[in-house]
Amino acid sequence: MARPMPEKPASAKGPAVVVVGSSNTDMILRVARVPRPGETLLGGQFSTAAGGKGANQAVAAARAGGRVAFVARVGRDSFGDEALAGFKREGIAVSHLVRDPSHPSGVALIFVGGDGENSIGVAGGANLRLSPADVAAARRAIAGARVLLVQLETPLATVEAAARLAFRAKVSVILNPAPARPLPDSLLRRVSVLTPNETEASLLTGIRVRDVASAARAARALRARGVGTVIVTLGAKGALVAGADGERWIRGFKVRAVDTTAAGDVFSGSLAVRLAEGCPLAEAVRFAHAAAAISVTRAGAQPSIPTRREILSKLRR
Repeated sequence: MARPMPEKPASAKGPAVVVVGSSNTDMILRVARVPRPGETLLGGQFSTAAGGKGANQAVAAARAGGRVAFVARVGRDSFGDEALAGFKREGIAVSHLVRDPSHPSGVALIFVGGDGENSIGVAGGANLRLSPADVAAARRAIAGARVLLVQLETPLATVEAAARLAFRAKVSVILNPAPARPLPDSLLRRVSVLTPNETEASLLTGIRVRDVASAARAARALRARGVGTVIVTLGAKGALVAGADGERWIRGFKVRAVDTTAAGDVFSGSLAVRLAEGCPLAEAVRFAHAAAAISVTRAGAQPSIPTRREILSKLRR
């Protein structure tokens, strides 16, 4: 069974949150609606922005006030140069960010419709070369943290290696299981907090998640496989939180969505920071809801991520 959040503090000098994951450059086309298969839509507005689920979560954690280290791979190209400079501006520790000499930086191609919904294709590039050896090289940072945060845009073997290392060191593991894919129980048993959305929870359990009741059934199924706490997010509606002390529904924030691209990443990164600070789970989820709600009102992935001051201001309102 996965452990609760640890009691030990992180090193005063080391990171409280270590993120192991992907870094991409997002190439975004805004159109009236997301095109259907085989359809070409003319018009639209093009832009680029820093992205990648791991990078988004690292930036979200840093802006939410956390001491953050990022374990990742980027290419020796202009996209990699820009990503590295951006992480440094955010105050993220990058001593374990590898510049891959043979593979390009990851790229995501994103359609964003007028209703804020999106469709994304990803060329993983150097992200797909992030290895268990890269994780092992960062073992001291991981073992000294309070929270390890991982996702699924890098090889599963690497995610599993990071979770094993954190588990042995009694560091809590938060897994955002996106992009959705089947996961082994050997990994889930090492997960303290799992943060699937409806689609991801449905794929992991075979239960079609549409509402609070079905989210609760899916959460119970995941806890039965060894996960400590499951937080099933249902967008602006809120989240179903299921743990050893029972289940509860925590309402979200209703906002006008412009771009939902990074909402799940912002939720997970912000949640990781508050849990690393020792915040009660329900309060941490509310904080993460507020951060995600702000992000969907803005365009782009990392450009949409709010600061801690903005999050606290929304909570006060």
